[in-house]
Amino acid sequence: MAELDIEKVGYGLTIEGKYHNTLDIEGFSHMMKDPSYCYKFYWLEAIVRIISEGIHETNFDAVINEMICNAWYSVREFHIHLSGLQPDSQVRDGLERAVLRLSEISNLPANASKVEIKNAIKEHEAELKASKEQLTNMVPYRALAGFFLKDGSVVDWGSVRRLTAYIEKVNRDVVLLPYTLGASSKLKKEIYFQPAWVEMIQDNTVSILGWIQYEKVKWLQNNNPEVPGLVYKLAPMDEKIRKLNNVRKLWEGILDLSEVRDVFTGEAVIPKQYDVDHFIPWSFVMNDELWNLMPMDSSLNSAKSNRLPKWDPFFSRFAENQYLLYGFIHEKAGIHKLFEACFRDNLHSIWAGRELYRKGNTREEFYGILQKNMQPVYDSARRQGYEIWNNTI
Repeated sequence: MAELDIEKVGYGLTIEGKYHNTLDIEGFSHMMKDPSYCYKFYWLEAIVRIISEGIHETNFDAVINEMICNAWYSVREFHIHLSGLQPDSQVRDGLERAVLRLSEISNLPANASKVEIKNAIKEHEAELKASKEQLTNMVPYRALAGFFLKDGSVVDWGSVRRLTAYIEKVNRDVVLLPYTLGASSKLKKEIYFQPAWVEMIQDNTVSILGWIQYEKVKWLQNNNPEVPGLVYKLAPMDEKIRKLNNVRKLWEGILDLSEVRDVFTGEAVIPKQYDVDHFIPWSFVMNDELWNLMPMDSSLNSAKSNRLPKWDPFFSRFAENQYLLYGFIHEKAGIHKLFEACFRDNLHSIWAGRELYRKGNTREEFYGILQKNMQPVYDSARRQGYEIWNNTI
């Protein structure tokens, strides 16, 4: 079998070498260069996904719909700001505004499926039209700017009609472009994918999507500096990755020895009839650290969802239960063994091992360490837009 000819273009983008002889791969590698807004990444990602499905012709409307679906989960479930916020706290990115507008008028849940999102877009087409049209203003044209360098002429960015004609001229006379555009206007404007580029993208879809995700994560992390685990917040995650079994066994051991009061109801937690849940939502912290977990009434878990409990009085109640657990860890050999079983999946924070769970802390010291480390994370989630849950039971 002949060895596959591969060439690497920039970090994370590996393209079969045969295409470098026929296509401007360097120009393609510039398609995400110097973005002003995040939706430039989503534009290229949507095009790659559409091409991977064997589609050779589409329009702006279909691509924008794909972009909204792809951004939905990050914006709604994880409160990610695609391009940060303006000084007046208004959303900068047009794609994020489109997602939020659809959420407002459709009442779709944060974990809505792609089919549900596309159905809602179709149902609310009129209300979304202005938001969607704004996304077509520049990115479809500027995404091709890396190819224009070979032409050398001055590009007139002020006229969609002249840009469309210029793209056609470059494609015909200078270099084969990934796509050209039709004569229709706004959302109806046609996109024609060039067959040679379709073949290249289909042959290299995994590598190209990985490259886009890498560049997208860099952009998003820069615009959401306080958000942990951002790389995991681009698409729905399998709930099976949650690792709470050992923590549950630990709390079962505590309940065999002592009464534990529910943080929110004040009632005694009933053994084997509770949920282990996160004080600061999992969707923000993206981990199952012991210091953020608590037993709570199963009937309230869905009501709390991914909202933040009101800090006062719930944090002090949460800290009391954590201190109860801490005491038994150092008093009972059986509980300490259950605690050690949590090391692999639930105890990665250096401060927790070195400070919080070390032997000898007084109640005041334990509370202080827990608050010092949890409150900044809580405050970051609040600033990111997580809603406060003020349970009144």
